[in-house]
Parts: sequence; structure tokens; C-alpha cells
Amino acid sequence: MFAIVEAGGRQEKVTPGALVIIDRLDAEPGSEITFDKVLFIESGAGDLMAGTPYVTGASVTAVVEDQTKGKKVRVFKMKRRKHYRKTKGHRTHQTRVRVKSINL
Repeated sequence: MFAIVEAGGRQEKVTPGALVIIDRLDAEPGSEITFDKVLFIESGAGDLMAGTPYVTGASVTAVVEDQTKGKKVRVFKMKRRKHYRKTKGHRTHQTRVRVKSINL
């Protein structure tokens, strides 16, 4: 059984018990959240349900495990023969979520 959920502007494939890393959510670690924007569900019996755009009555419940930062991305700009070099970088804020159940 799996579902495709829209979270943080991206689509994530989730299964019960899976650990998913998504963009930052304003939730405390240990709190329970619900994703209502379910795009697709495959049940254990092999039934496929696709939404237009979302499956009505479907949701995914999950527990927030941690608020972390992603891998550092370095941005380097240079113009040759002009003595121009600039290095910047950033780390995105992420939320680690453990999926509890997929509800139909």
C-alpha cells in the first residue's frame, strides 16, 4: 500500500512506516500532522485510485520526528580575467516525518 502526497509543493511517495524528508513545516517534534492533498492511492488489494486533482476523503497521518537542515549547497561565481570571485552557500530547512497510516 502506498500513496502519493503533495507536501511542500512537491510530490512524495509514502508508505506506512516510511521516513520522509519534506520542506520545513511549522510543527513541533512529536506532534501529529495530516496530509489532505492525496493525489494517488494504491491499496493492498491492488485497487488504484487517482484523484482529479485530489482523492476525496483520503488522508495520510504522520508524526514529526525532527527539524533539520539539508546538505550545504555552495554557489560560486567567477568572471575570468576580471579578478571577480564570489562564494555563497545555503542549507535548506527540512522536516523529517514518520508516516503512521494511510486513510481512505
